[in-house]
Amino acid sequence: MSDCLFCKIIVGEIPSEKIYEDEDVYAFYDIGKQAPHHFLVIPKTHIATLNDLNEKNDAALLGKLTLTASKIAKDMGFAEQGYRVVMNCNEQGGQTVYHIHLHCLGGRNLSWPPG
Repeated sequence: MSDCLFCKIIVGEIPSEKIYEDEDVYAFYDIGKQAPHHFLVIPKTHIATLNDLNEKNDAALLGKLTLTASKIAKDMGFAEQGYRVVMNCNEQGGQTVYHIHLHCLGGRNLSWPPG
């Protein structure tokens, strides 16, 4: 999608601090850091919200986002201490970029509820 911030990051039109990339997903540090470790994992396919996922076609992709976050947390050395993964959906869910993305936060105690 030509006007999507994350689509522009994927193709290199907007710079990012890349952590990981493969044929399906792209991971990079969040510029609005909320924890010592805070990165996003996004699909390379544009899907606006969680409500737009297709059960038949997108289940594996959604699983890959989560597995990628887990692998990065392990590689960065904070998985054993704990971390949180979050996906926001639409305005009241806190979604600000309409391209699904998984936040991974770690490196500090995270309270619940988040606020």
